[in-house]
Amino acid sequence: MTRDATRAVVPSGVEVVEGDLGRPESLRPVWEGVESLFLLRTGNEDTEAVLRSARQAGVEHVVMVSSLLAETHPGSPIGGGALQGEQVVRDSGMSWTILRPWEFASNALWWAWEIREHGVVRTAGGDVGSPVIDPADIASVAGRVLTERGHGERIYPLTGPVEITPRERVRSIGRALGRDLVFEELTAEEERERLKQFMPEEAADLVADVDSGGGQQDPGIRTTVEDLTGIPPRTFEQWVNDHADSFR
Repeated sequence: MTRDATRAVVPSGVEVVEGDLGRPESLRPVWEGVESLFLLRTGNEDTEAVLRSARQAGVEHVVMVSSLLAETHPGSPIGGGALQGEQVVRDSGMSWTILRPWEFASNALWWAWEIREHGVVRTAGGDVGSPVIDPADIASVAGRVLTERGHGERIYPLTGPVEITPRERVRSIGRALGRDLVFEELTAEEERERLKQFMPEEAADLVADVDSGGGQQDPGIRTTVEDLTGIPPRTFEQWVNDHADSFR
């Protein structure tokens, strides 16, 4: 539902309608015949106005992707912001389902340039495990709860099948590429300074602490993906094999 939506590759029979979440008034044609709304917050939209427009048009259900940090780190800027977004959805007047995924497997793409150019990954917490989740599994769960009854007023935590450390992830990428990659561990402070180049300071503080294992509340392994889809969540190695070209 962006201005480039008409360029998206969609299955046969799917109707594409242009709209801009940053301009809720543009969404009126989007809601025609729609029963359920999938909402991936980017921070660039007025969520309340978007939901109000959808409700007024007769949309009955909204599925929102939040973050498991809302559970594990509710007092942090990211976790607290996720909770605020969830509350807007819960107050929308529509039936709602909230998906709380943990760290995306695709976050490894942050390493792609260094791997392509230097064969090196530099990050903190080399031996801190994290049950990273393939975004495709989030999509599978979203598809279920968008099209099935019985998911109203539910919060679903989502993780991958196993905890895998950054060091192990780098080895997995190396195997997929047929290359020996080098892992260089950063201190939490070095990681924090690196992240400040890409995100606000408070967010960098949280990510650096979680990455390095400092004050981390482990989310554990959640079985939600398999419970809802009947299929075990994909491993990090499966994700890498599907996206190896991004690291070449």
